[in-house]
Amino acid sequence: MAYLKIFRYDPSGGVEPHFQRYELPPEKGMTILEALFWILENEDSSLAFRCSCREAVCGSCAVHINGEYRLACKTQVDPLGEEITVRPLTHLPILKDLVVDMKPFFDQYEKIKPYLIPREEPPESKEHYQSVKDRKKIDSLVDCILCGACYGSCPVAMGDPDYLGPHALLKALRFVQDSRDGAKTERLAMVATEHGVFRCHTIFNCQKVCPKDLDPTGAIAKLKMKSVGFKIKSMFGFARSAG
Repeated sequence: MAYLKIFRYDPSGGVEPHFQRYELPPEKGMTILEALFWILENEDSSLAFRCSCREAVCGSCAVHINGEYRLACKTQVDPLGEEITVRPLTHLPILKDLVVDMKPFFDQYEKIKPYLIPREEPPESKEHYQSVKDRKKIDSLVDCILCGACYGSCPVAMGDPDYLGPHALLKALRFVQDSRDGAKTERLAMVATEHGVFRCHTIFNCQKVCPKDLDPTGAIAKLKMKSVGFKIKSMFGFARSAG
């Protein structure tokens, strides 16, 4: 028999944050998300949580489970033991129970302009060509599902609300390394700030918790190197023009 200890809080209800314990039926292969649905349908219809695809693709069910950030739809109950604690993502305002306000998360994401800015207009009736070799440069960067686990685990995001965050910085590198993008200089200028790559303390939490096994820490390190090169070129360019 397993028990789920779930964080409960409704800002509009006048009740202090607390944990509520629920007994789960013995069911082989049950995931945390299925357990939450069982509680919602059989024990407590007021429980609030997010989900969508149930296939570890959308990222909306990311929560803190037994000390780790995980996707509820991908995490099974059995290996976690008898007592399982489920909390919402941290560093984000709680709307109710396990549901947090993702606006600060996406506000930072929007700052890096997460869309292709073409270097030139494509030929008529054709697409921007990208070689297999160039495509491989972004293979490890395109699979981010924006679940928020890396942001929740980041100690810098906790102390600096203006920090872009590992999710936004990883996505910035995705476009910096895209051979079709024409805004490399602009993007490096965006991230080479005190609230960008140079604010990262290289703790590796984001790398550890990513459900898609991506490497935001490594992406930030690459951006740091590219940003330093960008700043040096800018300095020398200014010196030449001034001379």
